[in-house]
Amino acid sequence: MMTDDKHTISYDEVFNVFGEDFDRFKFPAPVHRVTADYGGEALLVVGSERTALIDCGMAYCGERMTENLAKRLADEGRDTLDYAILSHSHYDHMGALPYVRKRFPEATVLGSRHCSDILSRPNARRLIKELGTAARDLYAPESAAEIPTDGLSVDAVLADGEEISLGREKLIALETKGHTDCSMSFALEPYSLLFTSESTGMLETAEYVHTPILKDYADSMRSLEKCRGYGAKYLCLPHFGMLPEYFNDRYWQMFEAACREKLEFVAGMRARDLDEDTMVDEYIKKYWNPALEQIQPMEAYVINARAIIRAMMKAL
Repeated sequence: MMTDDKHTISYDEVFNVFGEDFDRFKFPAPVHRVTADYGGEALLVVGSERTALIDCGMAYCGERMTENLAKRLADEGRDTLDYAILSHSHYDHMGALPYVRKRFPEATVLGSRHCSDILSRPNARRLIKELGTAARDLYAPESAAEIPTDGLSVDAVLADGEEISLGREKLIALETKGHTDCSMSFALEPYSLLFTSESTGMLETAEYVHTPILKDYADSMRSLEKCRGYGAKYLCLPHFGMLPEYFNDRYWQMFEAACREKLEFVAGMRARDLDEDTMVDEYIKKYWNPALEQIQPMEAYVINARAIIRAMMKAL
């Protein structure tokens, strides 16, 4: 449970929860981090025959990310990107997609049916641009990088359980709703590596898991059981990276406990008959850690806090 001294936690400490000797981006598989800057990850999977990019981060650093991607592909003896795979439709995970399309027009963009539907909506594109601009102004205030929305689309829809062949390797798409209705996790076989979605949490400290359940609490609990039941040997968490293998079971327990705690916190606010705006203020006072602004701008955090409260209220 987060305590009042959470504000003393630095950003470096967040990422060093397992000690400085642990490399959270040392993967037990042909996976390479091509992320360019703060805010969102981009992971390249190099199969024996085909390549796949899982998420692509924010638009403000999209050009640098695609440069990293092109260099890594060249280092691996490849000159094409076969797939760009979206875990969900949020700006910090797919804002740089237009840059990917421009640099790698041959890549097929894959995502869930709901992700495809959302990206076709003008209001969603406007919000993606707005939040992407706020991120640029926070992380790169001297930048004139464009925040484009043309090209934010899915070419082929992934169904739950569908396999994406990379040659001897394959990615298995797992529908994991809760954070959004379009969220998916991906298992890389034969490496038994599971790239989880935010529906099953984000590690903030060695003692706390953030529970960004924006849509449906019950869906997140089902996603928890699906991911835990998959029994992957290795877990890669969004906005964090790899967990040490010994921590897997502990992580699932922490996420489950954090979900219960947050539900009880919202129930307590409801019992006090607080209005939604006051609930948001109380939520931020309890859970916001300024160090985490390098993961998520405050504007986005406030939007998400309101959505989390609504999802918890619906579950009560």
